[in-house]
Amino acid sequence: MAKLDQYRQVVQQVLLQHAQIKPAYGEIERQTLFDVERDHYQVVNTGWENRRRVFGYLIHADIKGEKIWIQYDGTEIGVANELVEAGIPKQDIVLAYQSPYMRQFSEFAVS
Repeated sequence: MAKLDQYRQVVQQVLLQHAQIKPAYGEIERQTLFDVERDHYQVVNTGWENRRRVFGYLIHADIKGEKIWIQYDGTEIGVANELVEAGIPKQDIVLAYQSPYMRQFSEFAVS
């Protein structure tokens, strides 16, 4: 349970840092959505750019089976890299946005 608590804390910390960064364009707000009971974590962009509605995920991560599954990563740095810097082992991070076949060629977990 300590490992799961640590992973929850680190994921939330990394996502909160991204939510603090204001986009350089438009009137866009970043919100964090944390469902700790079901282990779903997201950063969402909402707002307007000129006359166009903006809504979408910047980051979506889940914790499943004691591994962090990155479902979507719209950052330049890469959330997986930030998680590794925060002490999460690569074998506990799944790049779920990559096909299962391609995951075997990364340094991260296959599933």
